[in-house]
Amino acid sequence: MPGVSRYYLETFGCQMNVHDSDRMGEVLRAHGWTAVNSPDDAELVVFNTCSVREKAEQKLRSEVGKLAPLKAARPELVIAVAGCVAQQEGEKLLKRVSHLDLVIGPDNIPELPKLVQEQLAGAPPRARTEFDLVETSFLSASPDAGRKPSSAMVTTMKGCDERCSFCIVPYTRGPERYRPAAEIVNEVAKWVATGAQEVLLLGQTVDSYRDASLPPPASDDPDESQFPSLLRLIAREVPGLKRLRYTSPHPRHATESLARAHAEVGILAHHIHLPVQSGSNRMLKRMIRRYTREEFVVRARRLLAAQPDMTMSTDIIVGFPGETDEDFEATLSLVQEVGFTALFGFKYSPRPYTPALRLVDDVPEAVKAERLARLFATIDLQGNAHLARLVGRQEEVLFEGVSKTDNNMGLKRRFQGRTIRNEIVHVLVPSEFDLTNVMATATITRANKHSLEGDLDPGTVALLPRTSRASSRSLPLIVGNP
Repeated sequence: MPGVSRYYLETFGCQMNVHDSDRMGEVLRAHGWTAVNSPDDAELVVFNTCSVREKAEQKLRSEVGKLAPLKAARPELVIAVAGCVAQQEGEKLLKRVSHLDLVIGPDNIPELPKLVQEQLAGAPPRARTEFDLVETSFLSASPDAGRKPSSAMVTTMKGCDERCSFCIVPYTRGPERYRPAAEIVNEVAKWVATGAQEVLLLGQTVDSYRDASLPPPASDDPDESQFPSLLRLIAREVPGLKRLRYTSPHPRHATESLARAHAEVGILAHHIHLPVQSGSNRMLKRMIRRYTREEFVVRARRLLAAQPDMTMSTDIIVGFPGETDEDFEATLSLVQEVGFTALFGFKYSPRPYTPALRLVDDVPEAVKAERLARLFATIDLQGNAHLARLVGRQEEVLFEGVSKTDNNMGLKRRFQGRTIRNEIVHVLVPSEFDLTNVMATATITRANKHSLEGDLDPGTVALLPRTSRASSRSLPLIVGNP
């Protein structure tokens, strides 16, 4: 592609989308492309999309629409939509957006350079959204030795066999397909060799993982999986890894063997994001979640007991069809009973191709908004109380880079990191030092609404590497999948 080598990539949605965008960038760069920071400077613009929530889909339509004048001025510009909305809409998206050139699903990422080259050669707009069901493959990351991230994302599976009535993921990501354990371990090892100290394992239902090469599940319980065995294998085979996290598990597979892994595998984070969606058994049944409130509480408490400082966050939908005041009160009481320290809350919005479309979206928007506000007020009380209890404690923090709130001026710089429980910690250090990808102990001095402030020991500061003055990309916040 002589003279055409610049791409702009924008990502919407969860960590799986961020991971997919990283792989898209890698396959493009392998074919001579260079990333730029604006569509105005690019010959290729890619939007990697999420369709789990209606808001993300609306954002995509807005961003693609903004490019119509640019496309009119530069007809050779290639505009592509990738990800879940691409998989969901396919050819229909091309018909609705006249200036769109390419629609590509998550399983077709390796084909992106070839498809773009065809567009540049004058091919008509095309949708390529085929699942790799016959010969499943996973794109391996190509860690850049010069980047040295503190944390890396490694996919373990794709697709989902759950059939939650509100969720479009099985339609946009296909059925569950598991990556061979040896491939996962090899990629984790590559990231650690590059300098990563933490790995985040990704999967739509990450704890349903199975692989014939691993020991069989610990019991005949149909909810058992080999995910605990995978966690133990990674810890054993990659001894340089300091922390191991995963998202998002399904409560059905949060079995006793998973809790034992959290108690026995030292590098596992002391935090788990376990989506519950509702505290009402009636709503859970309508959502087809396949567990009861009582079963969720047992599994959550078992995980929380695995470590003395274990914390848990969750996802909750308010205003699901048929949700009464009593159903919502049951959700609030569950939040208090389990003792979540954080959550992601959403107002129900109908998604195409989901069973919930057969239900009447009968909760008024104002009621949804009021319930969501009450939910956030409840979790804020619990989260703030948890953070306040940490003031005065010493915490080991893995620093990701410069905080977004740092102004890069003056005698000190503000760095951001995370504890083993995933709390965000900010510290100030003299501007000549660099905390990026450093594991250090901080004494917590203050609790903010959603983060902590801390001080490093002066002796520790003196041993820090000198700064290059280059900012670092911060990790995305955890966004749960069903």
